[in-house]
Amino acid sequence: MRKKLICLLVAGCLPGIALADSTSAQIKALQAQLTALQKQVKELQSEVASKPAAATAGASVATPAVAAAPVDISSPDYGRTQATLTNDDVTTMKQQIANQQLKVDSLEDAAQTGPIAGLSVTGYIDPTYLYNRAQSSSGFLFANHESAYNYFNSTFGDLYLDIKKTFGVGPMAPSAEITLMPNRGNGISLLTNEHGDIGSDILNTAILNVPLTATTTLVAGLIPSFGGYEVQQSNQMLTLTHNLLYDFSDPGSYIGIGANYSTGDWAWKFFLGNEQYRTYGATTQTGTNALGDPITTSNKIPTFTARVDYTWSSALDVGGSINIGRQTLASSIDDNGVTHYGVGGAASSSGGTFFFGEADLTYLLADVQYNAEVDYGQQQNAAYNGGNAQWYGLSLLAHRKFSLPVVGRMGVTGRYDLLVDSKNGGGGGGIALNSNGMDTSNGFGIGADCLANSQANGGLGFECKGAIRQDVALDLLFFPTQQITVKVEYRHDWANKNVFLRSDGSYSKSNDLIGTQLIYSF
Repeated sequence: MRKKLICLLVAGCLPGIALADSTSAQIKALQAQLTALQKQVKELQSEVASKPAAATAGASVATPAVAAAPVDISSPDYGRTQATLTNDDVTTMKQQIANQQLKVDSLEDAAQTGPIAGLSVTGYIDPTYLYNRAQSSSGFLFANHESAYNYFNSTFGDLYLDIKKTFGVGPMAPSAEITLMPNRGNGISLLTNEHGDIGSDILNTAILNVPLTATTTLVAGLIPSFGGYEVQQSNQMLTLTHNLLYDFSDPGSYIGIGANYSTGDWAWKFFLGNEQYRTYGATTQTGTNALGDPITTSNKIPTFTARVDYTWSSALDVGGSINIGRQTLASSIDDNGVTHYGVGGAASSSGGTFFFGEADLTYLLADVQYNAEVDYGQQQNAAYNGGNAQWYGLSLLAHRKFSLPVVGRMGVTGRYDLLVDSKNGGGGGGIALNSNGMDTSNGFGIGADCLANSQANGGLGFECKGAIRQDVALDLLFFPTQQITVKVEYRHDWANKNVFLRSDGSYSKSNDLIGTQLIYSF
């Protein structure tokens, strides 16, 4: 009976030992329970040791031994009466507790040094429904492979996986982090090889962090751009679609090596790598030799990018980034073997100097958030007519969370964007024009009417200016659980030229989107 009591007591104090996993929180809880149990055992042992002496002092005649009555630990009187335990009982309890301590130590060792130590897997899925007025189309966007990057079909409607492994514990432990986006990530829509071809890679980022000192960390691999206040992940965005600067002005991604440095309220990032969007040093075919083999020229100049952030207060962060390098231009060879550079075929070389700079701020206090960003960029020989491309823009965002009696927790977001890309017909940066100097899906480049007038007079539209783009997005956000976010967005885009292609083949100066998105984070 006593052994049954001991087993019940141990089982009651340590529920779920057999099902405990190797998380640090559970290990700490088990350790605390064992510590409390060991304290109880010591108290019982002291009590048992003192009882024989008291019994001998009070006994004048021998009496027959009487078995102790069973103790019901479920009784409400349990704890008010004292169970009679012998030294053997206490010893048995100590052995069982020591056995449980060994199991906890094994779990703790596995959590710190085992193959899954320091490993975390997080992410989200975000199926999205979108209506596009200009295209007269609507439908769900989710896991639909598409290499074209458009403002109405960018980094949403996808699966996102973040796999991180930390090698050791403490601030000096190195780590490796890989993110995968099978349909909308950098590998699908941005990363190109030396010939400008997209490799359709599910890899989105791959970053190695090696702390050198308490303030300096070495960084290597495939990283996202340093530019702007907005992030790629849908579950961290306050709108459904991205702003114009994120989609078409800020650089995309880099492969190379750099360092992060922080001191006090300042944080710095430096990185040296391939030109933006490239997984390999870009080469351009400039012709063929007598045997028909290609003659190429290579971009040997790496790109340098840096960012600085200053924590003004607990609510306000002010930062900025720069980017300078040489970018490779598109090229083609005509029937006479002459190589032409640039989207319009009028650039004077295979590439040109690229410069980009931006400043941004984030103000976050309780349920209120404000963001602002200003951009400026220029790229040599990258405009439609072969001249220098130049663009600048602005993005403003305001968000507030609140609660309603029936709906519960929710939020509202408003955003305004401006991107001016009119010089020399437009182009440069993340703005990809076709051979007619237009991006009819996203509303950039020269207007259809200006191009038609130029072609009627034997021209190619090189005298036309590029479009000035703006948009307003209004979002409602609902937070039914900690894992689920629902967004509903109305977005109106417009330009000063007829650059939006409609489903009937005509062009307009504006477009509208209505969309909703369900995000489940894990």
